[in-house]
Amino acid sequence: MSITRQEFARRRRTLMAQMEDNSIAILSAAPERTRNRDVEHPYRQDSDFWYLSGFPEPAAVMALIPGREHGEFVLFCRERDRAMEIWNGYRAGPEGAVEKYGADDAFPISDIDEILPGLIEGRERVYYDLGRDPEFDRQVMGWVNSIRARVRTGAHPPGEFLALTHLLHDMRLYKSAAELKVMRRAGEIAAGAHVRAMRAVRPGMYEYQLEAEYLHEFMLHGARSPAYPSIVGGGANGCILHYIENSEKLRDGDLVLVDAGCEYHSYASDITRTFPVNGRFSREQQALYEVVLASQYEAINAVKPGNHWNAFHEAALKVLTQGLVDLGLLKGEVNELIETEAYRPFFMHRTGHWLGLDVHDVGDYKVHDQWRVLEPGMVVTVEPGLYIAPDDTSVDVRWRGIGTRIEDDVAVTRDGFDVLTRDVPKDVADIEALMNEARQSA
Repeated sequence: MSITRQEFARRRRTLMAQMEDNSIAILSAAPERTRNRDVEHPYRQDSDFWYLSGFPEPAAVMALIPGREHGEFVLFCRERDRAMEIWNGYRAGPEGAVEKYGADDAFPISDIDEILPGLIEGRERVYYDLGRDPEFDRQVMGWVNSIRARVRTGAHPPGEFLALTHLLHDMRLYKSAAELKVMRRAGEIAAGAHVRAMRAVRPGMYEYQLEAEYLHEFMLHGARSPAYPSIVGGGANGCILHYIENSEKLRDGDLVLVDAGCEYHSYASDITRTFPVNGRFSREQQALYEVVLASQYEAINAVKPGNHWNAFHEAALKVLTQGLVDLGLLKGEVNELIETEAYRPFFMHRTGHWLGLDVHDVGDYKVHDQWRVLEPGMVVTVEPGLYIAPDDTSVDVRWRGIGTRIEDDVAVTRDGFDVLTRDVPKDVADIEALMNEARQSA
């Protein structure tokens, strides 16, 4: 289950059809990153580069040249090298770039200074994103300046630079049927990991031991890496939005908040569940949890074509604020409390984000200063939460240190929504039943 070569080609054609006449687009692969001394981080291709090519290697540059007689998709990459391949794995080489990845022309990356300026020369416009990679920026400007230096001999440098992401990121916002299939599988794998963790958790475990259950399930099903560092926050650690130390012991009577998703064929899943370490919610834990759950259901119902981006946040916010009033954590009229943001000590983030190749995926949230309207093919997360800080003396002590978030991945369909991560329970009775069953069978 992956994106086909034909779909990558279709993406390139779609992008080039939007480019202005007599132009060229230039993209560079993600560089390798050193972790420490002689060790690199596991390589992950730049999402834009991958979206248009599927090419997985570093030290590569892509040029898209609409109307070029000898082929519109040109790729520069490393040559085959027997000695280096023994150490670091096989390379496609220029021949493989053509045969396997559909390049019309491919050249050694070592020849790029001699060849790419000639492809730029005579083009009126360059689609390129300045500022993303300062080192490559200097290389691109060096090529352009070399053309400018030859103007008196008849050379014709480009007269305009245009942001490639303006076109490309709008394309990435709308997922194809193939992309949704991959994302659904990523959601299924991550959902299975959350179920595994609910069954495995016990008082006295460490947060990192619970994290290991997720990583095991991800890799068992072909998702070789998490989509982001997993958050496993027991007790008051669940009130830290981006807690990733995952080093504390899980205590009897606490909740554990886990925000964990996998990356499958480069596409991200993103799920959060909050569940009791001992398998049973306390009264206060359940009361807060039920408010968050009700707000999430209300928000998901607002994910549909024609609604704007902020509609599901507004839906969640109304339920959360009403719940805080009902529990006595806020006092006042709900609309006024929302207007004055009185809820913010307990809910300080938005209710979702775009999801795709990046866990916080590309795409504008506003168009012409108006919230973007949801359309079929868009994928969002829906993740309301409530966090009662352990040192918040404005509330009764029984509420302090309880952090709750519930998150699912939701695709916009023609007539509503599709929850891609539905396979992991979130109703209180279902969570407790699953955890009780696991304890009885242990």
